[in-house]
Amino acid sequence: MAKEFLPGMRKDYGKDSLTKQSVHPDPMMQFENWFKDAMKSDGDEANVLTLSTLGEDQIPEGRIVLLKFYAEDGFTFYTNYTSNKAKQLEKHPFASMTFHWKSQERQVRIKGSISKVPAEISDAYFSERPYGSRIGAWASPQSQEIPNRDFLEDRVEEIQNKFENQHDIPRPEFWGGYLLTPVKIEFWQGRPSRLHDRIIYDLADGQWVTKRLAP
Repeated sequence: MAKEFLPGMRKDYGKDSLTKQSVHPDPMMQFENWFKDAMKSDGDEANVLTLSTLGEDQIPEGRIVLLKFYAEDGFTFYTNYTSNKAKQLEKHPFASMTFHWKSQERQVRIKGSISKVPAEISDAYFSERPYGSRIGAWASPQSQEIPNRDFLEDRVEEIQNKFENQHDIPRPEFWGGYLLTPVKIEFWQGRPSRLHDRIIYDLADGQWVTKRLAP
């Protein structure tokens, strides 16, 4: 394969600006302000993020997941507890999240520790998921090798038959939520000539300290 140079693939940003004076003192409130903006422009994909974890080979791995809750204590997502990401989080309970809202020319990066949410919270969320998603959580041996697509579809049919006469499908014990408790949050606003605005919040002695970083 020949090398492909992409010098013309760039966009000059300039929709908004960001200063230490303009951001909220609380990074969670600042996140909420930006998230509400993203919901207006990105709709039901505003909660899409890249979750990065550390693999056993000490190489970071990233994948797209969905943010399901955020509050003062942090950011919650859900997954299979036997998946690769869950195994990585078990050994190294730290992760980072990256949000990119293209229409707003914004990015948010979050670093912090990871812990499982209480079972009752996972139960409550699972009960609100669409029927197909609940069946899928039971049917998919996430991250494990499977022979073909038919195997997965057969598993779905098997689970549907198992719960055929049950109104409420229970949450499998191997599926639930994780909470990322932030220690660092960076807000990035695209600016002209790649001179972007970057404001970072660092948690120091229980207090958030803001700094401006060079682009």
